[in-house]
Amino acid sequence: METQSLPSDFLPIIFQVIVALGFVVVTLIATHYLGPARKTSDKLGTFEAGVKVVGNARQPFSIKYFLVAILFVLFDVEVIFMYPWAVNFRDLGWSGLIEMFIFMATLLLGFIYILKKKALDWN
Repeated sequence: METQSLPSDFLPIIFQVIVALGFVVVTLIATHYLGPARKTSDKLGTFEAGVKVVGNARQPFSIKYFLVAILFVLFDVEVIFMYPWAVNFRDLGWSGLIEMFIFMATLLLGFIYILKKKALDWN
């Protein structure tokens, strides 16, 4: 038996999005008009955690830093897919278990590939 979604079923979601966007817009406008607008040399200067700025901020970073960050995000997002599976573990039965083993094997192969390419070595 298939249930049908009506446009009226989406009204609470649309209302929540409108309220959230309205809050953001009202807050930005209110802080712009109600906040103090005193510009001093201290406020316009660069600030780096209380340390005086020395040198150029455009120093090259090693690509390893960005690669590790991207790999962390990639594997972190993959872990998020395990939560719905864990919630519905009993309902999925053996097929769900086999599918999760395939998913984990794919992640493991990706991780082994990363280790073989030495993407996580900092040297």
